[in-house]
Amino acid sequence: MASTVESIQQQAVVADADLVYTGLKAIVDCNSFYCSCERLFKPALKNKPVVVLSNNDGCIVSRSDEATQCGIQMAIPYFMARQIIETHDVAVFSSNYTLYGDLSWRVMETLRMIAGAREKVEVYSVDEAFVMLPAMTALQAEAYALYIRQTVEQWTGISVSVGVAATKTLAKAANYLAKKNKSGTRCVAVLVTPEQQRIALQSIRVNNIWGVGRAYANKLINMGITSAWELRNMSDQWAHAQLGGVTGVRVVHELRGEPSIEMKDPLKTKKMIASTRMFGSPVNDILSIQEAIATYTSLAARKLRRQYCAARTISIFIVPKEEDHSVDFHHGPIKSTYTTLASATSATNELIKPAVELVERLYEPGRFYKKAGVMLSELVPDTSIQGNLFEPESKNKSRFLMDMMDNINFSMRSDILKFAASGTHRNWKMRQEKRSLRHTTRWEEMFEVR
Repeated sequence: MASTVESIQQQAVVADADLVYTGLKAIVDCNSFYCSCERLFKPALKNKPVVVLSNNDGCIVSRSDEATQCGIQMAIPYFMARQIIETHDVAVFSSNYTLYGDLSWRVMETLRMIAGAREKVEVYSVDEAFVMLPAMTALQAEAYALYIRQTVEQWTGISVSVGVAATKTLAKAANYLAKKNKSGTRCVAVLVTPEQQRIALQSIRVNNIWGVGRAYANKLINMGITSAWELRNMSDQWAHAQLGGVTGVRVVHELRGEPSIEMKDPLKTKKMIASTRMFGSPVNDILSIQEAIATYTSLAARKLRRQYCAARTISIFIVPKEEDHSVDFHHGPIKSTYTTLASATSATNELIKPAVELVERLYEPGRFYKKAGVMLSELVPDTSIQGNLFEPESKNKSRFLMDMMDNINFSMRSDILKFAASGTHRNWKMRQEKRSLRHTTRWEEMFEVR
């Protein structure tokens, strides 16, 4: 890989007038990521409209360029777009998070191999990552960005756009331009020279700047500041007063090419772990809610053990279904409670018992509920947990048992071993009527080539 990088750096002959830029950053953004994942195993959908739905097949959370051209809007309820979908024969999929998570990991691992070190890649979201680049000229930066795009697509099958600049905000701006005109830019844009930045920022409206929210964008437009270039030229004092204090000053500095938002190390140890889900359909019996809470507790406990921690506090919440149909797309009044354990633990059975008991505090007979969740907090390293002299030796080895369960579930499937409290029928499970197969993580669903 190093030799490939060196060959790219040597492609352009650096004249005396050429400048070598240091500290460049690239943002690599997967194009319509969920749709790209679905297309990867269904080549017939290439260049055809595709949409992916949210939990319980509620809203559209990903759409291909072809679906956008059909007039399908992002985040609208599925039923509102059904007529357009049927008219244009749009392919519709339920969210397949197992598949998306695995393909995201493959994309990020590819970027780490390209960068040559894990610390040079900051995973920003499931489909985006910042990459630190070596010193190079503007021409070399464009060649390198193109190399990143082609390598990721060749190794993973996921199409990406790449933006390169001296700061994260400018890199996001470059990526915005790359995605806006994919055929003209080849999904690559570089904002390294002052002239490149001026032309680009003059064409970008303030509402499309990374770090400027909707409220501040409307405020800026009402003040007559409509382009990123105009915002870039405002003073620090003005940005501090009008754009949220220090955060606004950082945005302006970043637009000027002055790094103010540094690369971050990945968060290896979380301070709180949660597992929440919408029900497939509203439920009104306490047993179903307790089964759901037990299942979510098992998921949270597994995450807890992955970072070698134990939890001292467990909280649960349930969300009643609104009786007023006009507010179906808003959260209802969340009901929550918590308990503090006698000692921190990561054993699923020791967490399920108090979690299920907490449901009795919140449940109201006759009401329907649409969502529930579990949160584990007051986390401590599990190496700090002492064994109990007054307990049988077998009970002090619960971590060994939990590790065995995790290994079996990982190698076979996520829920092949589970506690009885999680239920067997699970009629409350999230609705995924149009989910595709989990080709990369299930032997029985592996993609077949004929």
